[in-house]
Amino acid sequence: MNTAKQNPSLIRIRDLSRRYQMGDTTIEALRSVDLDIFPNEYVAIMGPSGSGKTTLMNMIGCLDSPSGGSYALNGTETAGMSDTQLARIRNREIGFVFQTFNLLARATALHNVELPLIYTGLKRTERLARAEKALQQVGLTERAYHKPGEMSGGQRQRVAVARALVTEPSILLADEPTGNLDSKTGHEIMALFDQLHAAGQTIILVTHEADIAEHAQRQIHLLDGQIAIDTGKSNLSREAVQ
Repeated sequence: MNTAKQNPSLIRIRDLSRRYQMGDTTIEALRSVDLDIFPNEYVAIMGPSGSGKTTLMNMIGCLDSPSGGSYALNGTETAGMSDTQLARIRNREIGFVFQTFNLLARATALHNVELPLIYTGLKRTERLARAEKALQQVGLTERAYHKPGEMSGGQRQRVAVARALVTEPSILLADEPTGNLDSKTGHEIMALFDQLHAAGQTIILVTHEADIAEHAQRQIHLLDGQIAIDTGKSNLSREAVQ
């Protein structure tokens, strides 16, 4: 993509490793991973069970810390940050969309979307205005005062996407976002992601489904904790990968 040659990387990962100790056995979940992701890229991370894709997602989402190497998000080095600092980065820079929606059952769609803003110090009127805007982005304005139990699976996932967007994050990080949906509803959610990307949103999608990954412009395949295939690597400038 031309984006890679014109803009600094949004995500810059160098020699990243993650090891887990299981008794006397050391599990190398990630091994010396180098990766750049640029603003407005649409990237799918794929790989079989045990390949390291979930671990990489957790690293990108600041849900876990590396055993070695570096990870800079929007120019900020995250390795070595405290849990409080990582939580602040997550709330400011990353919008999460999970397979299981993770909505509060007794709260309206509007309140579910508003929740990430409660800790930002914004006044309630501003929070609600931004939550309404996010629901409008996903086409659910008319469902603002409905609770999750009053909505379909696809509508609940749209609420989850709106909640991820409400903080205006640098990255939308989606983990198997169609996993709990039928195929028709799943395609509708992927069409929404396509629209968000066209509007300028950077999206990182973790999936094991090839047809879902095809929505992305770039696919990264992991195997045994390393990047086996990166369809966008050839598009990166020499400066970007040094």
